[in-house]
Amino acid sequence: MEQTVKVDGGEVWADDSGGEGLPLVLLHPGIADARVWDPVLPALTARHRVIRYEARGFGRSPAPTVPYTQTADLGRVLDHFGLDRAVLVGSSLGGKTAIGFALSEPERVAALGLLVPGVTGYPDLEDPELTAEIGRLAQAGDMDGLLALSLRTFAAAGSPPDTRAAELIRDSFPGWFATYGYDRPEPPAFDRLTELDLPTVLLLGERDTPRVVACNEAMAARIPGCRLVRVAECDHLPTLRVPETVVRLVTELCDRAG
Repeated sequence: MEQTVKVDGGEVWADDSGGEGLPLVLLHPGIADARVWDPVLPALTARHRVIRYEARGFGRSPAPTVPYTQTADLGRVLDHFGLDRAVLVGSSLGGKTAIGFALSEPERVAALGLLVPGVTGYPDLEDPELTAEIGRLAQAGDMDGLLALSLRTFAAAGSPPDTRAAELIRDSFPGWFATYGYDRPEPPAFDRLTELDLPTVLLLGERDTPRVVACNEAMAARIPGCRLVRVAECDHLPTLRVPETVVRLVTELCDRAG
């Protein structure tokens, strides 16, 4: 059931499949909205209660008007649905949020599914040249150029025209710009990954950017007992490229979480 969730100074769109048992919460990447989960949703909802939501400024969630943090918003979503404990599965930005929340409120996280995740505090994740080029194209209003750059960078495993990836990425652009100056930085988490004491799986896409690949390798090495799964023909959009693998890994993770 679709609904609006109140967060500090704003609101986000969310959807709850309903069902019994340990709930599963899905957090989308910064290059897409919650529709990125569509290829895996039917298989997951067949076995689990699944909640997904869209971060402020993305998809059906209004743009922010006050400063906020992703982890605080995640906490509000869990509170809204009355979830004391859940399995978190986050892709890219969503993975970064899930990690930050698991470190701040570990008792509320039963397991972590990390798909090509980001993490705060890792020194070499951001590419200054890529950031500068994105800024140049945005200032010039060249959305076609920005889309082409994004597809080359984040969707290298796709074949042109790669319609679904292109649609999701283009639709995420408003979120990139609407959240600037409002989405507050979170505390560094990379050096605290050794504190995570829960079932964790990390999917690494070998067609992702070299910086993300190196970061994901370093993350998996630090998280105690983390299961690292390398997927050769996967880029920064695992649910589009390898949905069956994502479903299998998430299902196995939920089974481990009990």
